[in-house]
Amino acid sequence: MTCQTYIDPSPDNFQAFKDLPRDTPINMLNLLLYRDQAEYPEGHEHAGKGWSGRRAYEEYGVTSGPIFRKLGGQILWRGRFETMVTGPEGERWHDAFIAQYPNAGAFFAMIKDPDYQIAVVNRTAALVDSRLVRFAPGEAGEGFG
Repeated sequence: MTCQTYIDPSPDNFQAFKDLPRDTPINMLNLLLYRDQAEYPEGHEHAGKGWSGRRAYEEYGVTSGPIFRKLGGQILWRGRFETMVTGPEGERWHDAFIAQYPNAGAFFAMIKDPDYQIAVVNRTAALVDSRLVRFAPGEAGEGFG
């Protein structure tokens, strides 16, 4: 049995994202599983440096962060994976975070930015698997409901 991994959205998933409202705040849950060794395209400036996937993702953060912040994005929460409590026993992640955007338009502006398109090569090189899940922000509180 082959394990399917995800780095970029499928056309159907991206269309579903685009079909949702674009003028409301969004929270994006990011789950990250890094490669042992980053895999850059041949000829890329970081190819052959021997970077770990985690190091390549850090570079993605350095190069994409200014664009993210300029568009009003912020990180609401960040954490390091410890264990799966409910879910597939073999599923694991290295890191997770929730990025908040003022609206989906800001997300689209980020991914269309020419500097971001250069930066995202680091993300692709870094990850063996990932999840990016959109949520509408809800109210914080003391209970689960």
